[in-house]
Amino acid sequence: MTDVQPAHDTDRATAAPVRLGTPSTRRGLLAGAGALGATALLAACGTEQPTDGVGYGTGTGGEPIPAGSANPGTGNDGGGDTGNSGGGAALAAVADIPVGGGIILATMVITQPTEGEFKAFDKKCTHQGCPVTEVNNGEINCKCHNSSFSIEDGSPTGGPARQALAEKQVKVDGDNIVEA
Repeated sequence: MTDVQPAHDTDRATAAPVRLGTPSTRRGLLAGAGALGATALLAACGTEQPTDGVGYGTGTGGEPIPAGSANPGTGNDGGGDTGNSGGGAALAAVADIPVGGGIILATMVITQPTEGEFKAFDKKCTHQGCPVTEVNNGEINCKCHNSSFSIEDGSPTGGPARQALAEKQVKVDGDNIVEA
């Protein structure tokens, strides 16, 4: 004889529904809610592109675009070795860097805080390493997370960045700016 009882239709009507898969746990629900919140926070950090027409780095040919000046020019100085005082290749023409503004090159930002004073900084933002995108109103700006830095010393003036941009050494060699 067997212990198996035959099932009747009335037994099936009162039975609990069968659930497939694993049951949700409180830990799983909290982890999912946390992941959703983190996704929303990251999306809010902003990825929109600026549309105000200010110079943003380099043009299509790779030449630097002066930023923060009314007459940006091309920034194309022809490159090449200056042959003077061992300064090396010209980074930019002095005339291309506006007083109170600057230009963004492939690896650095060159500024002219006051007439005849030139400064250079690494173009990598100290917040999360995005490249800075413009020089405007006496500040070097990173549009990734809206950090800003002084054109005088690279110190942070706004946004989440807390460290200054790394300074680079440049000097005037004739009509050009070269690495010192």
